[in-house]
Amino acid sequence: MGSPRRYAMKLLRRVMFAFLVLFLTTTLVSADDDPPGRVARLQYIAGSVSIQPRGTEDWVAGSVNRPLTTSDNIWADKDSRAELNVGTGVLRVNGETSLSLTNISDNTIQVQLHQGTLNLRVRKLYHGEIYEVDTPNIAFTVQKSGEYRFDVGSSGEVTLVTVRKGEGDATGDGPAVRVRSNERARFSGGTSLAHEIYEAPGLDGFDDWCRVRDRREGGYYSARYVSPGVIGSEDLDEYGSWRVVPTYGAVWVPASIGPGWAPYRYGHWVWISPWGWTWVDDAAWGFAPFHYGRWVYAGYWAWSPGPVYVRPIYAPALVAWFGGARWGVGLSFGNGYGWCPLGYGEPFVPWYRGSRNYFRNVNVTNTRITNITNITNNYYDTNYHKGGGPR
Repeated sequence: MGSPRRYAMKLLRRVMFAFLVLFLTTTLVSADDDPPGRVARLQYIAGSVSIQPRGTEDWVAGSVNRPLTTSDNIWADKDSRAELNVGTGVLRVNGETSLSLTNISDNTIQVQLHQGTLNLRVRKLYHGEIYEVDTPNIAFTVQKSGEYRFDVGSSGEVTLVTVRKGEGDATGDGPAVRVRSNERARFSGGTSLAHEIYEAPGLDGFDDWCRVRDRREGGYYSARYVSPGVIGSEDLDEYGSWRVVPTYGAVWVPASIGPGWAPYRYGHWVWISPWGWTWVDDAAWGFAPFHYGRWVYAGYWAWSPGPVYVRPIYAPALVAWFGGARWGVGLSFGNGYGWCPLGYGEPFVPWYRGSRNYFRNVNVTNTRITNITNITNNYYDTNYHKGGGPR
């Protein structure tokens, strides 16, 4: 007779497939309804950092690993700092900084700096990808990967743009102004683009901190196994190790997890539009392995990333829901809903709206599914349930 753990895993897998069949019932939607393929991860907090989720009037304390998206607002209080990872770039804010996420989407990162100091590090700029920082004076568009700093006073009358590496264009009511490596531009006079350009000054304490954070992300070992767009992958070297396992290939194994640990057990759920229920893990490394790839069990828990050669698609949680009013499970919402991590090669069935193409992409970029065409066809023959998951 098999072990209780093996029996439980088989039971969960059967339940997951039952869920797949049960919830393939909703209306067909177009690609215009698709959620964005990436988010901003609140990756680091020092001091007091608050967020205002879109569509709400209340501010709440920021928490590490929370996904942020379009129309979310961020405030870093005095002597505080925060770091946001968007995959191909990182945004860092200093104390007394107000920032709005204007557009976080597959090909665009656009933010509004109302006041304070923002450091933008663009590690890789894909063809057609846009990074834009708007201030009361200008709209600045990055033209090359590099390091950029923006300072806006509390009055909003002056914007300083410092380019340590790279170059970009400031636009407003006049001809665009190009700011190049090792230059600082001072813009004033509203949106008239009245400006001065001079040599960039030396580094201050905030710049030094940003450089230290950059070194943490440079040349990490996990990059050979994980797509560069996977948010949070730079944490993996510090908190675990890689192994090669038959069937799964290279997998990442977390270090220092206690007995009884399992994926999606230690953390909490939050409602984030347009995805709905979204997992926020407690672990310092708990972003990439819970929003990309799949977890596998080979006598121990390990994370299998998606293909390294594709741009990844973010998912709010790669789990299957099961249960209802008659279920009594340890991990559950009201009415007995529970969840289990998806296994290697198992399809993810979104509980939110998305097109046929989205369903395909969110699966093939996060695991190896050999019959994705058949799965997609069957999925859209019957359509999926847009309200799956707990309610």
